[in-house]
Amino acid sequence: MLNYSAIIELVKDNSKILDLGCGDGTLFKMLVDKKHAKGVGVEIDEKCVIESLKKGLSIIQGDLDEGLKQFPDKSFDYAILNQTLQSTTNPQYVVEEMLRVSKRSIVSFPNFAYWKIRFYLFFKGKMPKSKALPYEWYNTPNIHLLTINDFFEFCKKRNIKIEESIYLTRNKARSGILIRTITNFFTEEAVFVISK
Repeated sequence: MLNYSAIIELVKDNSKILDLGCGDGTLFKMLVDKKHAKGVGVEIDEKCVIESLKKGLSIIQGDLDEGLKQFPDKSFDYAILNQTLQSTTNPQYVVEEMLRVSKRSIVSFPNFAYWKIRFYLFFKGKMPKSKALPYEWYNTPNIHLLTINDFFEFCKKRNIKIEESIYLTRNKARSGILIRTITNFFTEEAVFVISK
């Protein structure tokens, strides 16, 4: 994934983390090894749960759309939702739960307003495919497509504070006047640190 190093940089050493939709545990394991993080992952896919357990991680098999009732308020330093928001059935509820159980939450997602996606759709007339979006329209886990502007609006309406944002394109964090001005157009993937 493009954003592993960006997320690792955002997490402070020795933090207690909740990795939501942790997949096979790759990012979680990197956080344990590089940041001495402790915590738990939540994953719905049984094969991914097994792979995470093989890495020595603490994993719970569960559906994020059912909530995080097993975790008390502010019990984690960070809740991380990496490339999963767009595949949840109820993203608003998932974000609310993340913010409830953690002091800070990290959310990343592919930006569906990225210029290459727009051009692909315009010129080919088909749903776009890329490294960040490698699926066909019929087997994609992405059910709620969103853009950076959508996420800013989502947070504003719910009084969610965006503490930090990182915009990634071609494996690099981008900055500068042009990128800040039209971030939604030039960003392939976005990472946000949010809090309530």
